[in-house]
Amino acid sequence: MSSLSGSPSTESPTTGSPTTGSPTTGSAELVVLLDDDGTPIGTADKATVHTTDTPLHLAFSCHVVDDEGRVLLTRRALDKRTWPGIWTNSFCGHPGPGEDPIEAIVRRAEQELGTRVDSIEPAVPDFRYRAVDDSGIVENEICPVFTARIRADVNPRADEVCAHHWARPADVRTSVDATPFAFSPWLVAQVPRMELYSR
Repeated sequence: MSSLSGSPSTESPTTGSPTTGSPTTGSAELVVLLDDDGTPIGTADKATVHTTDTPLHLAFSCHVVDDEGRVLLTRRALDKRTWPGIWTNSFCGHPGPGEDPIEAIVRRAEQELGTRVDSIEPAVPDFRYRAVDDSGIVENEICPVFTARIRADVNPRADEVCAHHWARPADVRTSVDATPFAFSPWLVAQVPRMELYSR
């Protein structure tokens, strides 16, 4: 069973290269490593940063809404290393070194969902969590939460998303409350704190 805690890892993250520049170096996508106060202390390769002892790093979660007020849920691809096949929020990602979070959200929406978003607004700016997948892999993130408005059709990448569904926020809240095991631990923790799901 996956576990979730609001406490950060007690292990010190390893220091990498300085946190300035573009989101990628060569072909490697970099994530920003953080100290316990949220101060950038280096970078790491996204492909190798998630282990059984993942260092604290910067991320974001985005909840995408359409013009009817429905929210986009996505099901993680079945071959994902962590939480495969689980339903979650619209998409997540990692700002690169020196990358503005809003720009990172726009970039990731196109990369993962093949769509465009705008009207990006902070929803839970201080969100932080640590969760352990059944495989033992750890997520350990300072992860501000945003909402955004969709502006194009969804065309997700198969290696990221295996299904998607538009749902009323009230139905999402009811489902998360009733069956939290069917959803990602970060979504379960975010929903009660978001005005979007309190309507």
